[in-house]
Amino acid sequence: MRWMFMPLRRYVDFTGRSCRKEFWLFFLLQFIAVALLAVWLFRALIIVGQLGDTGHVVDEFAGYLGPGLQWFAAFVLVTMLPFTAVQVRRFHDQDMSGWLVLLNFVPAVGGFIVLVFMCLKGTSGENRYGPDPLAAA
Repeated sequence: MRWMFMPLRRYVDFTGRSCRKEFWLFFLLQFIAVALLAVWLFRALIIVGQLGDTGHVVDEFAGYLGPGLQWFAAFVLVTMLPFTAVQVRRFHDQDMSGWLVLLNFVPAVGGFIVLVFMCLKGTSGENRYGPDPLAAA
């Protein structure tokens, strides 16, 4: 569990290295949270659709869907920096520049390229970005 929440403890730490376990468990945490929020939003849409016959759609929309959207936006804003930081540290673990995280902005293929890099094993031993995170654990 400590690996799952380590990126939140190292909130905007773009220095050093992170192992694959840290990245993928944080990714899993985000996936579960987004899935739960998506279920909540989908349920709210169904409720609004069923109650829409009363003529008070705006009030019902704000009452059911509004809090879900607020939680979703807050979650994205809170986890955006730690997710970017852990990606930068994963690139550092492979002895590459953290600026490669900008590949995420390449349309259609950028996210897949970064995903492949996140799957690769890091360099063993110390590199120019610091000691091996697995040796420190």
